[in-house]
Amino acid sequence: MENAFNIVLFQPEIPQNTGTIGRLAISTNCRLHLIEPLGFSLEDKYLKRAGLDYWQHLSPVIHPDWDSFISSEKPKKMFFISTHGEKSFFDAGYKIGDYLVFGRESAGLPKEFYEMYRNDMWQIPMPGKFSRSLNLANAVSITLYEAMRQNRDILEI
Repeated sequence: MENAFNIVLFQPEIPQNTGTIGRLAISTNCRLHLIEPLGFSLEDKYLKRAGLDYWQHLSPVIHPDWDSFISSEKPKKMFFISTHGEKSFFDAGYKIGDYLVFGRESAGLPKEFYEMYRNDMWQIPMPGKFSRSLNLANAVSITLYEAMRQNRDILEI
């Protein structure tokens, strides 16, 4: 099977998160897309350590900017996961091949995305009293596994 889903990290900043997400992508047959600029080098020791021996098998797709990503990938359906989304990600109807988009650890997605992609913004419910946002690697994992759960018959899991 082709890649189950596409994980898109918009200008990730923390190498350990990206390494962990890379490991997740390999383990779930997903493609990882990184939108530059990155807050680290792809040779970063923390990135490699978090990805362990998986990183050599990953081959992430590096895009110099958002427009290049859109131009080269031509995504049919994108789900933007943000604390500013108004719909629960549980209610999203994920399909194989969809793109799951996540923003920077420190600032999230660019402000203009909230207007441009308003109907594609989703949030992970955080009913805790002091919840600001989840760690990026956790948010990607939670979202990806919900998408996989919705498609478990196709994925044969």
